[in-house]
Amino acid sequence: MATTAHMPAVLPVLPIRNTVLFPAISMPLVVGRGRSIRALEEAEGADNLIIIVAQRLLTAGDPDPGDLYQVGTLCKIESVVSSEAGAKQIVVTGLSRYRLAEFTPDPRGFLSTRGEPVADIHSGDPIRNEALFNNLKELTREILELLPGSMEPLIRLVEQVDDSGYLTNVCAAYLNLTLTQKQELLETVLVEQRMEMLLSYMRKEREVLNVQREIRDKMSERINKAQREALLREQLRTIRSELGEAAEEETADDLQQKIREAQLPEDAMKQAQDELNRIKNLPSASAEYHVIRTYLEWLASLPWTKRTESRIDVPRARVILDEDHYGLENVKRRITQFLSVAKLKNDLHGPILCLVGPPGVGKTSVGASIARALGRKFIRTSLGGVRDEAEIRGHRRTYVGAMPGRIVQSIKRVGTKNPLMMLDEIDKLRADFHGDPSAAMLEVLDPEQNKSFTDHYLDVPFDLSDVFFICTANVIDPIPPALRDRMEIIEMNGYTSQEKLHIAKRYLIPRLLQEHGIKPEWISLPEETIERIASHYTREAGVRELNRKIAALFRAVAEEVILHGPTTQISLAPDQLRKFLGPERFFPELAERVIKPGVTTGLAWTPQGGDLLFVEATAMPGRGNLTLTGQLGDVMKESAQIALSIARTSSAGFDYRSFDFSTHDIHVHVPAGAIPKDGPSAGVTILVSLVSLLLGRSVESKIGMTGEITLRGAILPVGGIKEKVIAAARGGLSTVILPKKNEQDLVDVPQDARNQLKFVFVETVDEVLKEALPDSHVEEATVSAA
Repeated sequence: MATTAHMPAVLPVLPIRNTVLFPAISMPLVVGRGRSIRALEEAEGADNLIIIVAQRLLTAGDPDPGDLYQVGTLCKIESVVSSEAGAKQIVVTGLSRYRLAEFTPDPRGFLSTRGEPVADIHSGDPIRNEALFNNLKELTREILELLPGSMEPLIRLVEQVDDSGYLTNVCAAYLNLTLTQKQELLETVLVEQRMEMLLSYMRKEREVLNVQREIRDKMSERINKAQREALLREQLRTIRSELGEAAEEETADDLQQKIREAQLPEDAMKQAQDELNRIKNLPSASAEYHVIRTYLEWLASLPWTKRTESRIDVPRARVILDEDHYGLENVKRRITQFLSVAKLKNDLHGPILCLVGPPGVGKTSVGASIARALGRKFIRTSLGGVRDEAEIRGHRRTYVGAMPGRIVQSIKRVGTKNPLMMLDEIDKLRADFHGDPSAAMLEVLDPEQNKSFTDHYLDVPFDLSDVFFICTANVIDPIPPALRDRMEIIEMNGYTSQEKLHIAKRYLIPRLLQEHGIKPEWISLPEETIERIASHYTREAGVRELNRKIAALFRAVAEEVILHGPTTQISLAPDQLRKFLGPERFFPELAERVIKPGVTTGLAWTPQGGDLLFVEATAMPGRGNLTLTGQLGDVMKESAQIALSIARTSSAGFDYRSFDFSTHDIHVHVPAGAIPKDGPSAGVTILVSLVSLLLGRSVESKIGMTGEITLRGAILPVGGIKEKVIAAARGGLSTVILPKKNEQDLVDVPQDARNQLKFVFVETVDEVLKEALPDSHVEEATVSAA
């Protein structure tokens, strides 16, 4: 305190705003207020000493004593420089804290004060003081390292400080604190208390600086990456230019030229022009630039006006269908009828065709044949498993990675606006929380709406009215009624054994021989072998598995040729199949059935075609209960109840009057219990099984039947007759019992299947029982309502 030993009793006061000056700290100030300039002039006659104190009220122009804090800083004026504007630029250095006791007004208008300097006080605990001092130095060094720029000189200065009071003044002066916090530190004379306060403030400041540094590093990394990418792109352009190669990225002018050549409609052109104007003002490194560029490329790549010349030649279409497919006469006739109408109208707009049939019957290949007959490009779009509406209608461009829907993508891929588009597996569309894709398909397939189909990504209408849509499905039931109403259903049923033989000889074997590099003279493949593969190694309505088995057979032949050479012709007789294809997988189930009472053969329809359905019944002591097993649906269970009711009311006509229904339980089982079964067409079969059981007479295993029964004993027509008759022929049955009203459905059954079977048409259950149990006594009109 030697500097302040002989200081005047009254010193001028210089109020300052927004900051606090601490002892041992030098600070430049600009003094412009008249009262403050006069205070400086007074200080020149007082050994250049002046009291600097912070204002409480920052808005006060000439503060009164009440507007100032009670503790300020005794300072020495180091230099004074006058400016042309009348202000003075000074540099002051703090000497000590100063407590203002009373203010003395000066006639010249400035404030003077009496008071006393305030010295630092230590707590007297040197260990605590040293611990706080070391923590403060360490925290100060950490904060300086977090600040941007080079702080090495300040860090070395802090490391050299050995006075805790001086360090607190330095930290308080330069730390980012509020005016109130700084004033509190100035008014605190206990050094240890000041250090504790600073440690609290500085820890918060360190957290803030850490976050700021992370943000600064991330921004710097992004900027450096963008600058590096821009530099590399520029270098790449230069290298490609030197090599005479085309630039990697198209400019906005190139995109504009492409859009002009695409001949977009007016609304699409306006949208494209707006996006072009936006992209011209964006840097090529920005993310939005690439989003807009991708969008413009999509607009430019779509065939807005491109079309292939379509010709409707019905005789040629029939020739192509016959070349590509065997059988399917009804399908071919319906397609040629459709094309004939289109030829007369000179317009292909009309109902959407939907080919429905089991897997492997040629639905997709029929669509390709129609496209070839019309001279149109063919594109197939699979809809199986689609659950999101955006898969059909596209994603909006606000989403990251947005793309058009499958319809627009297919149009771009095929490159023409009038292709034949096959929508495969339309029955496999599924709705969930993402929306209902079948609802989006309504706009695609409706001729009144698809003229202005709007994909969410494109956001402009695209005309789909020139697209020839053909749908495929395995089953018609899952297709929503509104969508089904827009389509014309063409059923494609399974193939008979004879048709499979012709398909294999005419299409499958020649193609597979070529694919496997086998010459026809190397093998001997009789028809019996093909029939054996179809009946004992496959069980399907189509020929897909048959194709795979023949391919496996030819792979084995190829191995034989490579190992032993084509020295002798390889025999592929039926007895050689086990060697090449392994053991047989399927056996005629009738051969395994034991002819016994209660067992009856029925006919069933499945999505894969027709099949044989066996019903087994047995009785045991009990309380008159009926047990049904085999995963039967509600409709089939009700048919069993009806069959039992008819059997009980018909007891007078049969010789089982001694059977007491009240003391016996009856169990009806339909084998293949893992497969769900339902429908009313098994009613006849269940009734015959029950009557056979009650009479103790067996039903001939070569007899198959189908039909719905009523309590009045009437036989109602059922569906799937073609598939069921084909399955009967394939299963080796000799007689088929059908409802009388289904007689007309035999027109659709292939002739070779009809030739193998005897058909019995019935209208009542009495007629059924006479045919199925001919040796039993059956009276007329024995059935009455229960």
